[in-house]
Amino acid sequence: MTDTTATETGARETNNRETRAFEADVARLLHMMVHSVYSDKDVFLRELISNAADACEKLRFEAIGRPELLGDDPKPRITISADPENRQLVVEDNGIGMSRDEMAEALGTIARSGTRAFMERVEAGKAAEDSQLIGQFGVGFYSAFMVADRVDVISRQAGGTEAWRWSSDGKGTYEIAPAPLDAAPARGTRVILHLMEDASSYTTPYRLEGLVTSQSGHVPVPITLVEKPGAEPRDIADGTALWVRQKSEIKPEEYTDFYRGIAGQYDEPAVTIHFRAEGRQEYSVLAFVPGSRPFDLFDQDRQGRMKLYVRRVFITDDADILPRYLRFVRGLVDSADLPLNVSREMIQESPLLASIRKGVTNRVLGDLAKLADNDAEAYARIWENFGVVLKEGLYEDYERREQLLKLSRFRSTTSGEASRSLADYVGAMKEGQKAIFFMAGDDRARLEASPQLEGFRARGIEVLLLTDPVDSFWVTMAPEFDGKPLKSVTQGAAELSDVPLPEDAAKPAEASPEVGAFLAFVKSTLGDEVSDVKASDRLTTSAVCLVAPEHGPDRQFERLLNAAGRLDKAARPILEINPRHERVAALARLGDDDRTFKEDAAHLLYDEARVLDGDKPADARAFSARLARLIERGLAKG
Repeated sequence: MTDTTATETGARETNNRETRAFEADVARLLHMMVHSVYSDKDVFLRELISNAADACEKLRFEAIGRPELLGDDPKPRITISADPENRQLVVEDNGIGMSRDEMAEALGTIARSGTRAFMERVEAGKAAEDSQLIGQFGVGFYSAFMVADRVDVISRQAGGTEAWRWSSDGKGTYEIAPAPLDAAPARGTRVILHLMEDASSYTTPYRLEGLVTSQSGHVPVPITLVEKPGAEPRDIADGTALWVRQKSEIKPEEYTDFYRGIAGQYDEPAVTIHFRAEGRQEYSVLAFVPGSRPFDLFDQDRQGRMKLYVRRVFITDDADILPRYLRFVRGLVDSADLPLNVSREMIQESPLLASIRKGVTNRVLGDLAKLADNDAEAYARIWENFGVVLKEGLYEDYERREQLLKLSRFRSTTSGEASRSLADYVGAMKEGQKAIFFMAGDDRARLEASPQLEGFRARGIEVLLLTDPVDSFWVTMAPEFDGKPLKSVTQGAAELSDVPLPEDAAKPAEASPEVGAFLAFVKSTLGDEVSDVKASDRLTTSAVCLVAPEHGPDRQFERLLNAAGRLDKAARPILEINPRHERVAALARLGDDDRTFKEDAAHLLYDEARVLDGDKPADARAFSARLARLIERGLAKG
């Protein structure tokens, strides 16, 4: 390629290298911005209101040095006017307005954000804290073309003597022309949308008010609605946000009304959490713990989410702020500088977002802990509603496990219908007791009847009864509390020898010398069905029970894994036999002449232990045959 060719094509070439400017089909680019950036047409009104609020904020900032710009109209406002008959919608503000050049630059250049330019100027002057501007990308205005086939913008700059009209059909060209002053706002900008036929519903008052309330009801500028030409303006947003007010100024009924609106609940909030974080990151939080269970509490796919606002403009109600185990909390976060994607419909992952997540989560847990300390009865109601969800955090959130263990409440063999904290449990531990004992299962009544508890009851040792499915998972994480490990009473050795029996307790009978040989016989008879047969120190009245080996899942967790198809091979249980039980002693005294009967008895003892543990006999047909032989033997002797 020659220099002449390079000159003719407008490219620069050096030694066969050239630099070219990117070319763009503006019509196709605008079409993409309108139809691909946003997922919901409703956002157009939010974007136009945000731009209007920005214009009012720019005027407020400029008027600090030039108060004459405000004239005799110092209060900012946004007016939405509907004309159903002509299918028009107007969004007007009395903000800073635009000159002809500013209009060409702001509206005629896609992704040229006047707000960003203004922010750069503000920041250069080190006065960013005085601005509350929203727009950053310069594309929000074009969302109007999702619902309008033509948009007219009439603007008059504050302090200016001319007005200008910008007009476009959104297909690649626009026109700027002078506008008569009597047809222009006294100051500010008027955006006129000529709605498409399928967008005519945006002129109905209830839809406009609903969109403003849900998406822009808290922007710092009052918003009024004119329902039709000639109608009186009606206030639909007062330019205030509850969460930016001082807590001392807010009445409890105001919090309740706000909670019911944001949560879709009709109860009273059990806890209100309202604070503002300041420092390197600034954000406000207004959150509530409901007084009753939300309908979607057990939706396993639902994350802990809150509504997100950026500078009081609604962004999403699907912000991943809280962990999943706090999904019952309802509320919002309003950040001053959280990074968004170009459509402002979702947040970008950033260190600031991680900091907000951490701060909000810790504050919610901290306020729950304060309530637990100061009002145990109120906290007990919260735990009754949401404890099963909070315990998911014991499994999922290692960093906060200690906090969550302190918040956790449990029913136990000594608590009755009340719940106990782990601190209460540790404070009541018996002399010589080294662990916090628990038993997991799906039914409290069956757990309380379990033979594995007998030795613990005899010594007055409290055992936690864990009946929620999640309990079997978090206890596998080998947690401890106050230096005491949690140990299942259905797994490994009972470790009861270090805890003496009460002085008034009946002393257990001595085991007969033949029992040891009988246990060895049972083990030999059962073979691979069990991993071991042992004399039990946890049984006092029952003859047998099953326990899991010391390492691996306990009995309940193994059942859950098996039901979910996540268990390749079940561990062989340990059969514990009460050596002082009369039936065991009688069987041990039988001679070798009764070997067949003793073998049947060994299998029946194992099946009895399985039934007591909530399982069925290992082999139903063999069980029936052995039981029939046992009955026949008894009848023959009778």
